[in-house]
Amino acid sequence: MKSKGSQSRGPKQRENTRRTKKKVSVLVQEKVDYVDWKDANLLRRFMSDRAKIRARRVTGNDTQQQRQVAMAIKNAREMALLPYTSRVTTQRGRPRGDDDDRGRRPRREDRDLAAPRDESPTEFEEIPATDAATETAEVEA
Repeated sequence: MKSKGSQSRGPKQRENTRRTKKKVSVLVQEKVDYVDWKDANLLRRFMSDRAKIRARRVTGNDTQQQRQVAMAIKNAREMALLPYTSRVTTQRGRPRGDDDDRGRRPRREDRDLAAPRDESPTEFEEIPATDAATETAEVEA
């Protein structure tokens, strides 16, 4: 009797597997024999936008080519031809603008500056409104 892990795959498993065409390496396409650490333009093609070395399955390199590319990238980084990292800034959540204060509770120090707590609203008396005619008469006199 077969154990659970060694059962053969049913017809459904075979239908779900995808046959993808093997990716051809850039090194094979351009007939590169030696991966030189000084060739920064070639090495950049094997790095992501964050300056990580791309995997074999992404680039299509075989094991030996991937080893050569990795060593060349590391040497080029050491010689400052390639970056170790590239900073990519992204904003998470909603963007915060200076003029957009909707929904934001004021911070404690903002509240303290805005209205002192010991003052009552009765202290602020309404200033009597003056007519424009009386103002002009006083100015002329």
